[in-house]
Amino acid sequence: MNEKIAVLMGGRSLERDVSLKSGHRVYEALREKGYEVFKLDVDENLVENLKQNPVDVVYIALHGKYGEDGTVQELLEIMGIPYTGPGVYSSHVGFDKSLAKEIFLRKDIPTPDFFTLSAGSFREMGAAGALDDVVAKLGLPIVVKPASQGSALGIKIAHSIEELPGALIGALSYDDKVVLEKYIKGTEVSVSVLGEENPEALPVVEISTKKEFFDFESMYTMGDTEYFIPARLPEDILKKVQDIAIRAHTVLNCRDVTRIDIMVDGDGNPFVLELNTSPGMTETSLLPMSAAAKGIDFNDLVEMLVKFVLERKR
Repeated sequence: MNEKIAVLMGGRSLERDVSLKSGHRVYEALREKGYEVFKLDVDENLVENLKQNPVDVVYIALHGKYGEDGTVQELLEIMGIPYTGPGVYSSHVGFDKSLAKEIFLRKDIPTPDFFTLSAGSFREMGAAGALDDVVAKLGLPIVVKPASQGSALGIKIAHSIEELPGALIGALSYDDKVVLEKYIKGTEVSVSVLGEENPEALPVVEISTKKEFFDFESMYTMGDTEYFIPARLPEDILKKVQDIAIRAHTVLNCRDVTRIDIMVDGDGNPFVLELNTSPGMTETSLLPMSAAAKGIDFNDLVEMLVKFVLERKR
């Protein structure tokens, strides 16, 4: 194959180690498929490296800040280099949970009730005095999460108003904006979506963790979490979940691949928690797991994402 591909990985986000694992697996898959491929650990020399080593496609295996928030996507657009995954707008909005949830609400996509507060609102406006109003409106427990962060980093569940300040301080150490979200008790599932014009939802993965929620350690530690594919839900609920995932992918103008995390309550109602524009590709990641359940092996999945780019390029 003549196409030359650079796999962007690593970087300096808090998800660097996960990105290195994703990137290495992607690199090996493309090499086995016969592509000319090399790895780039992203640093301040990225632009110069890409100028000195022209490529046909960049595979973005970056996670977290700068990798999936529209930053590297914008840079590649400026340089005229095609890349995998959603574009600048979709990446920027998808990475900011509060923005994404605002759009979901306006498009009638169910998402848990929430409020967003910034560090400035606490510093300059005394927002701490409104926390009792937040509790009155959302009830307890409340999920507290950084607005822009991946891999469940910085998420805490506050079971009482006394636990809220500590949870907020923790979340604000990851981002200067925090989402306070109504807690939905139920079954946590994840749906990966492939494509653009006619996106397809892969089989629904049910996540069953021993912890209170699917946190960073649960995601990346073998044996900490059980997965069921398809999820142990009625067929009509599975279909509803897949349809909502496709709608979320579509309303944010996504392409190629996304992973949508959803909570299904006890009555079978799905609520979109967030949309991920650069899903992990590690041994424990949900996208490859779901693709395998559909009969798509890892190497074919990676090549499929590259072919989406090559088709756009043509």
